[in-house]
Formats: sequence, structure tokens, C-alpha cells
Amino acid sequence: MSISKADIGVYGLGTMGSALALNLAENGFRVAVSNREEDWIAPFVQEAGDLSARLVACGSLEELVAAVTPPRNILFMIPSGAPMDAMLDAVLPMLDPGDTVIDGGNADFNDTRRRSDTVAAAGMHFVGMGVSGGETGARHGPSMMVGGSEASWHSLRPILESIAARFDGDPCVAHVGPDGAGHFVKTVHNGIEYADMQMIAEIYGLLRDAAGWDAGRIGGLFQGWNDTELGSFLIEVSAAALQTRDPQTGGPLVDAIVDRAGQKGTGRWTVIEALKMGQSASAIEAAVGARSWSSDSDLRDTASGILSDGALNGEVPDEEALADALLAGRILAHAQGFDILRAGSATFDWGLDPARIAEIWRAGCIIRSALLERFASASRTDPPHGALILAPDLADTLARCLPGLRRVVRSGVALGIPLPALSAALAWYDSLRTARGTTNLIQAQRDFFGAHGFGRRGQEGQFTFDWPPLGQG
Repeated sequence: MSISKADIGVYGLGTMGSALALNLAENGFRVAVSNREEDWIAPFVQEAGDLSARLVACGSLEELVAAVTPPRNILFMIPSGAPMDAMLDAVLPMLDPGDTVIDGGNADFNDTRRRSDTVAAAGMHFVGMGVSGGETGARHGPSMMVGGSEASWHSLRPILESIAARFDGDPCVAHVGPDGAGHFVKTVHNGIEYADMQMIAEIYGLLRDAAGWDAGRIGGLFQGWNDTELGSFLIEVSAAALQTRDPQTGGPLVDAIVDRAGQKGTGRWTVIEALKMGQSASAIEAAVGARSWSSDSDLRDTASGILSDGALNGEVPDEEALADALLAGRILAHAQGFDILRAGSATFDWGLDPARIAEIWRAGCIIRSALLERFASASRTDPPHGALILAPDLADTLARCLPGLRRVVRSGVALGIPLPALSAALAWYDSLRTARGTTNLIQAQRDFFGAHGFGRRGQEGQFTFDWPPLGQG
């Protein structure tokens, strides 16, 4: 094979890898490409059309490494977990000091931190890069969250800024921190995405099952909301999906889709890491739980014929209240995500910049929305305790929208319509605004049965009490 030196290598020509390779080529870079299944390579290059002149087809990993100009940047778009570990074992002996390996998949950031140490010990760089935007974003401009060394970022920055989405000319890519920071930020992004999607679906369910609206009418409402402060990619997608007709049945396509949602694990990872760090991710956890419940369709089918709804009198709130409820819920879910980012930054000494993270999410990524500009601004106000919902703009918006959220949650409870994420968001908000909660009783319970101790109001130190025996108090 005649070796033509490339600016970057891409290994893995699945949906995302092939889209990124074409994006790189379209932006003037010479890209070496390869794939585990070698028979994918030639058709990919052929189908690239005019861009094929900037693609270097490599039949093996060895050829790919040889085709890239040192110091090499090689992007792997392969499944996370064991496949990435096996790939590192294979590729590291082929590389030279100063080369950079980039994992662009949805990896567990704990694995990324471990791999970073392994690669650094060999004199090379490992980058964990979160990529959001789906196939279209990868092809025409994704949002990218880069975790790795300063040296690797210096090498990659011109390439990644060229292919990133842009918001008012600002490339939606940033070096967010070292080792696993990029994959951690992407994980939290996906957790927020889970909550956002679930809350939109809950409003849809309330209108469908309680108000009797058809899919097209709900889609029309969402379409109108997209021109307001609720505007977002996910609202736009939902509006379009609800208004799409099924060529087989002639009815709304969404009505023909099985009520069972998939998940790849990143939402669950967000909840796990939040709990490890003592953070609340209740809205995200509710969204993850809802997807899990959806998979048990046989149980739900049986339960629907046995369990009473116990419904009370109630009515669906008006469109303004529904919009307020969704905006309030989304603010609270985003705020939980940013709290997790803040906790992760402190735990791993990453120095994450929440304002910059919000900025690189404004275009290209799945959760892009008008709301993120406000979160970027709120992050720069240095709110008390770092809690973004205490920033003036967001606190004022919540004050305006909370009555709508309360009405919607009340309606769901009365009518027996499940609203897990919206309800969880409201409960979190109410917990935060309650200066004196009820955990004093929990501490009394713990001390009663386990002598775990408790603090006394207005006194320093830890105390315990000689509680009376049961039946004699």
C-alpha cells in the first residue's frame, strides 16, 4: 500500500465514527480510516464521493498508525469497556512517545482515569472525549467535551474547533479537565438528557390520557413552545415526532411505537456517581427508573387490570401552567446536573468551569436549548453555595413557574397519571427551600435503635440519649 500521511486517524466506522471522519475530511483534514471489519472500509471511502480524496483507507490497525503523521492523534469510535481495553493493549506497542489516543465513545469516566494512567506510563496521552449530537451532529458539528492533558489539547484543539458546532461563532468544544473529566461531563449531560426527555413525555402523557388530546394536537402545542423560552432541540424533535403520520396505519406514528424505552447506561451512571458524592439526582433517577419500568410491559399489562387508580376529581391545567411546569422542571433537572458537575470537580480536583460547559452545550448536542445561555450566565454570578437555582434569574423564573408545576403535579396525582420526574423535581425544590426539615426525627430513630448520636440545636458536639424502653415511654 502507498502510505499517504494523514492529519488524524479514525478507527471504527460505525454511525458516529464514519460521520466524524467525513466531518474531518470536509473541514480540510486528511483522515486515515480503518475498521475491525475490513470489508466496511472500501464501501465507506467510495460512498464519501468528493471527500474520498482526503481519506486514506487502511486495512489494519498497523496501517492506520503508519499512515498518521507523528505525533499522532488517533480517534477510536468503538464500544466502551473491554473492547477499548483490548484496543489499548494492541495499539500502544505501535505508538511513539507523544502520540495521543482518543476514546470518543460513551465510556465510564472511572475507566478513562485508569486508562489515562496506563497510557501516561508509556509516555503517551489518553483523551476521553464526550461527543454529543447524534449522527447529524457528528457529521455537521457536534458538541465535544475533552478530558486529557494540556499537551494533548494543544495538539487536538485546531482539529476539534474546526469540526465542532458553533453558537454565535463560538466553537462548542472545550478542554474541560484532565483524565476522566470529559467523559464525566458527557455522562452528566446524558443524565440531564434523560430527565429532559422524561419530563416532556410526562406532559404528553397527561394531555393524552387525561385531556384526551391526540398526538398531532400535542405536537402542535410543543411546536409553539419551541419559539418560547422552552425552545430546545428535544422540544423540536418531540413536536416533529408527534406530528408524523404512519404510512402503514395512516394514524400518528408515535401511536404505533411500543411503549418500551431503551437505555445504554449513562443515565444510570449519573445517578450512581451522584449518590457516591452525596448529591441529589432525584429527577434524573426518576427518569432512569421510568425507562426501567417501561421494559416490564408484561407486569404493567397485568397490573393495569388489577390495581385501582384511586383517582380523585381533577382537571388538566391550562397550556400556560403546563408550559410553566415544564420550564420549572427542566431548570431543576439541569440544576441537579450542574450540582453533580460541581461535586465531581471538587472530588477529583478537575477545576470544571460550569459556565463554559453550559456554553459548549448551546449548539450541536442533544440537550441544546435556550435555557443553557441562562445557566452559563447564572454560573458567573457566583450564587450562594454554588447552587445555580439561587442565582437571581433562575430563582425569579422558578418563583414565576412553580405554581404551574404544583398544579400539574397535583393534577397528575389526583387523576392517577404518573409524573415521576416532575414530581421528583418539585420535591427536591421544596426540600431545598425548607430551612428546618424532618431529619431530626430520623436522627432520633437512628439513635434510638443504634446509638448513632445526634446534634443538639444551639449546642456544639455530638450527643446520645438513654431512650425509654418500648412500651414504657
